[in-house]
Amino acid sequence: MTDIPTEDATWLSQEAYDRLSKELEYLTGQGRIDIAAKIEAAREEGDLKENGGYHAAREEQGKQEARIRQLEHLLRHAKVGDAPTDTDKVALGTVVEAEVAGKKLRFLLGSREIAGDSDLSVYSEKSPLGAAIMGLKVGEKASYEAPNGKEIDVKVLKVEPFKG
Repeated sequence: MTDIPTEDATWLSQEAYDRLSKELEYLTGQGRIDIAAKIEAAREEGDLKENGGYHAAREEQGKQEARIRQLEHLLRHAKVGDAPTDTDKVALGTVVEAEVAGKKLRFLLGSREIAGDSDLSVYSEKSPLGAAIMGLKVGEKASYEAPNGKEIDVKVLKVEPFKG
């Protein structure tokens, strides 16, 4: 992976990009048809003011449309590539084991969308922790400022490619 994302871009593996594209295709096609049918069925039940099914279906529609907008933006601005195979330093798409403020953490560096169904915690490269460790090699240390103003020390213990 040689192309580092710009500030507005998100790095995605090809697998994550394909998975999200399929989700978008479903939501803008059959998903919209399904929610429209739910709204119509609830509307036929009568008075809309006291119709819980209608209001729930409209709320579901709003959430679905928000997800569609999110996916469209993400996919439009995605930088697609393979996870790094070089485990020498921290990069987007790597699983990092680090000692953070004296506690051992294991997490994926990148977008939550990359992780899919994985149970890994995810930290963005734009987060204070992610920005502090980006490019560090195993054994190297850094620190970052927490939202409360406290300096937090970090030591990279292990780096491996994400195999999601």
